[in-house]
Amino acid sequence: MRLFSCNTLLAAMLAPMLLSFNSNVLAEETPAAVPLYTEPELIALINKNTHLQRVKADDCQLVQDIEARANKMALPSYQFLYGDMLAYNVCVERNVELGVYYMRKAAEQGLAAALEQLGRYYDIGRLVQQDKAMAIMYLREASAQGNLKAQLRLVKLFNSGYGSPRDFEDAYRWLFNSMVADKATHKKIERALNLLAQKMPDSVVARARLPM
Repeated sequence: MRLFSCNTLLAAMLAPMLLSFNSNVLAEETPAAVPLYTEPELIALINKNTHLQRVKADDCQLVQDIEARANKMALPSYQFLYGDMLAYNVCVERNVELGVYYMRKAAEQGLAAALEQLGRYYDIGRLVQQDKAMAIMYLREASAQGNLKAQLRLVKLFNSGYGSPRDFEDAYRWLFNSMVADKATHKKIERALNLLAQKMPDSVVARARLPM
């Protein structure tokens, strides 16, 4: 009877320790839940081109939520994210065709990053066949929204002999009115505008330089 009492007492003493140990082990084995990104957060990640790194850093925990928001809710930022995941084999099996499909869906809803990316891909022939006309179409839409990368690439295409002269004025105006702090980028813009100005009448250049 005394032995039973001692064992019972020992078990009672060890129980909290074992419970604490098991809880610590479980906490180490189970990763903390990752909150889903808000639309502004995701767009900020996309604009910094860190969206895929973020998904990988979150241990691919949000794949189902991302897919649902891209497919069922048709949110353009999530369509773009899911498209990139599919195209570049990030946390999902690679499917370039489906990836580009979701990029296009995001572009159709006017997401500037998607428009710029598709324009860039058509320009250089990445994931899709090179098509300068398609590149200009997408880049023009992104440029109108103030996407600087799209504006620079659009003007570069025009300076390289692609596109229609009737689009030069808008392209010049968008890039001329961009706000850039980086000196190297500012010089790049200046050179691109000087080249484009040579393709336009002085009166059109003057009109394009008016405040928007």
